Amino acid sequence: QVQLVESGGGLVQTGDSLRLSCAASRRSFNCMAWFRQAPGKEREFVAAISWSGGTTNYADSVKGRFTISRDNAKNTVYLQMNSLKVEDTAVYYCAAKRAFAALGSTSSYDYWGQGTQVTVSS
Repeated sequence: QVQLVESGGGLVQTGDSLRLSCAASRRSFNCMAWFRQAPGKEREFVAAISWSGGTTNYADSVKGRFTISRDNAKNTVYLQMNSLKVEDTAVYYCAAKRAFAALGSTSSYDYWGQGTQVTVSS
């Protein structure tokens, strides 16, 4: 059983930065992604990255502010979040699957982390 463990969340102010990490218990999957879920809202896609790191995909709401990256030697994927906004407040989840396709489909992912809270205050 694969375990994904997120870390790096916290309470920050508007305009600040945070870097989230997701460590996998074994060799990383081809597709690693970040999702987020705000109170009362559905879980939404944030970003995804392929095994080589050469292909990334972002939600329009975070393009230009967030950067996803991975270190396969450490089985870890990162989400660098800059210029944070109040509307970025959510629980952020790491997810993994084999195929780099249907990136925004929560049901297509095989493994999920427990989530890490990110709160952005004004």
